[in-house]
Amino acid sequence: MSTVSGTGRAGASAASVKAKQSLATRIAARTGGGVMRVFLVLAALFWLMPTVGLLLSSLRSPGDIAASGWWEVLTAPAQLTTENYARLLENEAITDSLVSTVLITVPATVLVVVIGALAGYAFAWMEFPGRDWWFMVVVGLLVVPVQVALVPVSELFGLIGIFETTIGVILFHVAFGLPFAIFLLRNFFAEIPRELLEAARLDGAGEIRLFTRVVMPLGGPAIASLGIFQFLWVWNDMLVALIFADSESAPITVALQRQVRQFGNNIDVLAPGAFVSMLIPLVVFFAFQRQFVSGVMAGAVK
Repeated sequence: MSTVSGTGRAGASAASVKAKQSLATRIAARTGGGVMRVFLVLAALFWLMPTVGLLLSSLRSPGDIAASGWWEVLTAPAQLTTENYARLLENEAITDSLVSTVLITVPATVLVVVIGALAGYAFAWMEFPGRDWWFMVVVGLLVVPVQVALVPVSELFGLIGIFETTIGVILFHVAFGLPFAIFLLRNFFAEIPRELLEAARLDGAGEIRLFTRVVMPLGGPAIASLGIFQFLWVWNDMLVALIFADSESAPITVALQRQVRQFGNNIDVLAPGAFVSMLIPLVVFFAFQRQFVSGVMAGAVK
C-alpha cells in the first residue's frame, strides 16, 4: 500500500513539475515572441526612416529644406506641398530620363529571363557535347566583376558603332545578367521530376512544347525572382549607364547625378526625382512579392 502511495506521490510530483515547466515554457515563448516582434518593428522603422525622410523632403519647399530637417514636418504639416513634383514634371531632362530608364530596363530584363530560361532548360535536360564544361564556363563568368569589362567592352562597342547608345547599355546588362540567370534557372529546372518530363514525351510533346507547357509553369517562382533581381539591378544602375549612355539615352540615375552642382544641390529636383526613381522598383517588388518569396525558398523544403 505504501509502495502504491509512494508511486502516486512521485507521479503527482512529476506532473506538477511538468506543468510548471510547460507554464514556464509558455511564458518564455510568449515573452520571447513579444520581444522579437518589438525588435522587428523597431528594425523596420529604422530601415524605413531614410525613405520617409526622402518623401517628406520631396514635399517641402527648397527654403524649408535649407532651414530645417525633414522631421520639422511632424510639427508643422503646413510645409507640405506638391510644387516640387510639378517642377519635376516640367523638367524635360528628368522626364526623358524616366522614359530612357524604362526603354533600357524592360528589354534587358525580358531578354535575360527568356534567354536564361532557354539556356537553363538546355543545360538541365538536353544532351549535347560538352554540356558540363560549358556550364562550368557559365559558373566561372559569375565571378567576373563588371569593372574589369568596362574598358574592353567600350572599345568593342565603339568599333561596331553602338557606344553611347541605348542598345549598348541593354547588351551590357544582358551579357552580365545571363550567367546568374542560367545558373539559377538550370538548378531550379533540374529539380523537376524526370518522370513528369518523360510522361510528357510519351504523350508526344517535343522539346518546345515541353518547355512551354511543363517547365515554364513549374518554374514560374524562380523566373519571377530572376526578373525582379534583374529589374532592380538595371533600374538602379548608374556605373554602366554613366559610361555607355549618352545625354539623350541617360537613365534616371545619371540624370539625377547631373543635377548635383559644384556649390550646391538642386534639392527641389533631386528629392522628388529620387523618390520617384525608388518608388517604381518598390511597386514592382511588392507586386511580385509572393512569387519572389516562393522562388527564393524553392528547394528549401521537400
